[in-house]
Amino acid sequence: MAARNALTKNQLCVLEKLEAASAPLSAYTLLDQLRERGFRAPLQVYRALDTLVKEGLVHRLESLNAFVACAEPHDHNHSMTAFAICDTCGQVTEFSDHDVGHKLDDWVRSTGFAAKKAVIEFRGTCAKCQKAAA
Repeated sequence: MAARNALTKNQLCVLEKLEAASAPLSAYTLLDQLRERGFRAPLQVYRALDTLVKEGLVHRLESLNAFVACAEPHDHNHSMTAFAICDTCGQVTEFSDHDVGHKLDDWVRSTGFAAKKAVIEFRGTCAKCQKAAA
């Protein structure tokens, strides 16, 4: 994982916005929020996001086409990360487990498929929102 001090100004700005966000942010939302910091084009945001994802500091949520800062330090060398995404409040909980990742890798390999990565997303309602609705 890259050290924060190795990040460019743009990468650090994007990472800080994602870390402060209460829900996933799209690249265009990030652009709007970073205009006062000198961001003018989507390409600036996408370049920063690309590096942050590669370094394991940010995750892309496929179903939302949005991004979140990595919630906790963990090994990004294995290919499985899972997310629980609340459809009510937007909260995202990140899950990464070596045992689960290895079992899924074994299963996929047994089919003859060569997977590069897996992003598992659970969509539903978090405990807090369920409690509020009750």
